[in-house]
Amino acid sequence: MSNKASLVLTALNIVLGSFSISSAGNSSYADSNIPAIARYFGTKCRYEEVNPHLVDNILYVNKSNVEPPSPDCKAVHITAILRHGTRYPSLKYIKDMEHIYRLVLTMANGSESWLWDLKTRWKMWYNEEMDGRLVEKGREDHRHLAVRLAASFPTLISVENLRNNRFDFITSSKHRCVDSIKAFEKGLEELWKTEGSEFKHEENNELMRFFDQCRRFIQDVVNSRTALTEVDLFRSRPEMRRVQEKVADRLQVPYSNITTDLVEAAFLLCAYEFAIKTENSAWCRLFDKEDAQVLEYSSDLKQFWKRGYGHDINSKSSCSLFHDVFNRLDRVANASRLGQVTEAVAVQMGHADTLLPLLTLLGFFKDELPLNASNYALQQDRAFRVSRFMPYAANLLFVLYDCPEGLRLQALLNEKPLYFPNIQHRAPLYHTVKQAYQQLLLGCSFKQECELPSHI
Repeated sequence: MSNKASLVLTALNIVLGSFSISSAGNSSYADSNIPAIARYFGTKCRYEEVNPHLVDNILYVNKSNVEPPSPDCKAVHITAILRHGTRYPSLKYIKDMEHIYRLVLTMANGSESWLWDLKTRWKMWYNEEMDGRLVEKGREDHRHLAVRLAASFPTLISVENLRNNRFDFITSSKHRCVDSIKAFEKGLEELWKTEGSEFKHEENNELMRFFDQCRRFIQDVVNSRTALTEVDLFRSRPEMRRVQEKVADRLQVPYSNITTDLVEAAFLLCAYEFAIKTENSAWCRLFDKEDAQVLEYSSDLKQFWKRGYGHDINSKSSCSLFHDVFNRLDRVANASRLGQVTEAVAVQMGHADTLLPLLTLLGFFKDELPLNASNYALQQDRAFRVSRFMPYAANLLFVLYDCPEGLRLQALLNEKPLYFPNIQHRAPLYHTVKQAYQQLLLGCSFKQECELPSHI
């Protein structure tokens, strides 16, 4: 082993020892009890469900995923668009959780041990003040991610580039995003033994919460009574009704007492208890794999019609972020020709609602058949399966390489290679990628797409 490799390994071991890992009574992720339905939690999935090898070693990096296109290529820039880490439920779900908990306490019957646990041991501990805030596991998500990315791209994510002001940190103003980017910075600070004052970040909602700024999206999707019709229809379909009946049967309560909202609240209790505390909660016993797949599809339908391919404005609302990425890459490309790259790293912290529209605009995870209420059976192998690519701390990376034949661009999603649609090369020439997105580069205008016609 080379001296350099040995030093990196030693540094990683030191950092691994200094970071705590939330385990809810278990000594590590490796001996935790993972729910059988954990891979169906949609946007509430742990990052470890997308990268299972991290269960055994939270700082493990698969070097084959991040190697340059060829030995003669040099990484000159990385733009990383991140989702915040694990968080508490939002206020609406907390209220629904309280409701299903009270129903179990007052109405549920049966002698099963899991039901006894829910009635006597489990206590409703979520409260309204939590409302979407980052949890300690969410901070760990980003401290660990920062260390892994520094190990993956050591010539870019380096203390030298930090001290020479070649980093750009941008975040949504939401507390869970601000806390996440601080945790990311903390991971680098502990790795490099630097002072926290060296890190500075900018809050920019126009970029990271563009969906709040897009008036047409707000009118046609957020405030529309028909935009999520397919979601509403699926919630009354036989597949969902069967899940309601099974939950009612397990609790031994009348069918009329179990609504789809309460079913989803119980499912989320299972998901949050696991994501936050690594507990295989008694709430998980209310569902089998078939139930979880139905509830996952219901969640995917909502994401598809509210953030994905369901409505054109969903993806077009991300035009500003799309152009920001390519404008930055263009600046680096021009500077690289002169040997004067000053923007080595851009880290941008947002939401699932930030990443999903951008991934959609770029054409990733697009199915031949659109998701709708009646084709659940046909969509078992769908590409648009949010559990597989949008966990907490999801990350989309664009890495620009200077190669003998020209600049190449590598995309990675959750630290794994992501091939651009209709381009077979893992790291195609940058001008090839720009040609593929020429129409968007020339015509995707946030202002034009998002403005509403003025009324005279």
